[in-house]
Amino acid sequence: MGQVWLPSASYNLWSLSDSRIGKESWFCDMKRGFSKVRNKEPQVKALLEDNKHQRIGKLAQAGIYEFYQDPQLLSQSEGVEQVAAILKLNHESDEVQEKIIGILNNYYKKPILVGKQITQLSKGDEGFPTPISIQEGNYSFALYAPTDCTFRQQDGTIHILDFKTGKSDFDRRQAYVYLLAASYLYPQQPSVASFYNLETDLASDIITATPEQLKFVQIELADIAKRYELEKMYHGKNPNDFATIFPPNPGIACRYCTFNSVCEFSVSEVSR
Repeated sequence: MGQVWLPSASYNLWSLSDSRIGKESWFCDMKRGFSKVRNKEPQVKALLEDNKHQRIGKLAQAGIYEFYQDPQLLSQSEGVEQVAAILKLNHESDEVQEKIIGILNNYYKKPILVGKQITQLSKGDEGFPTPISIQEGNYSFALYAPTDCTFRQQDGTIHILDFKTGKSDFDRRQAYVYLLAASYLYPQQPSVASFYNLETDLASDIITATPEQLKFVQIELADIAKRYELEKMYHGKNPNDFATIFPPNPGIACRYCTFNSVCEFSVSEVSR
């Protein structure tokens, strides 16, 4: 019997579906529409593929992976240059090269994974992970929770570490998704999560979750998966109603939106 298809949920979908408290003016449902239902249109696809920030994140992840594959690079004077060569940074733009070299130098000086009992470290090009099938009441959905790094602490606790670059905020919702996934993958072991910015060396607090909190997250993700399936169905039947299904929120966030060049509601100037 073939694999049964299930509606899906992830932190990415959660972040595109609900605003963070205090960030409502930056939230736009239409961004979810472009990302999730119009992502195969040539113009939209090109914008998604030409994402400098995502490129920097993936190269940074790959750099940490290469240092871990050959820890001796951390004790060699040209270790950073060797990793840069492996990553073929000379093929990247000057801005991307500068960012990644800075990140590699930071890690070279402060290799935070040295001595850790690592059980999983992503290279950044593995594609989608195997989803976790979750049953919430009468509803089933597939949870996607790709992680950057997982290691085992001395007391046996599973520690999920997520790397950030640039000015990315630490969103606790992402940590809760990781911890929900860990409760299924490692049901007999306690789990924690944290974030670390490879550019600024800033680390988050250690984040934990009670069974009650994880239950809330599971219910929330099930609801998001349901809503997303309805949105896709409505849009498939009524593509001209795109702006009704995914209402825009024009404002200052338009300046920084990936889709501002293809969005008819985008505003380039916002009155003060």
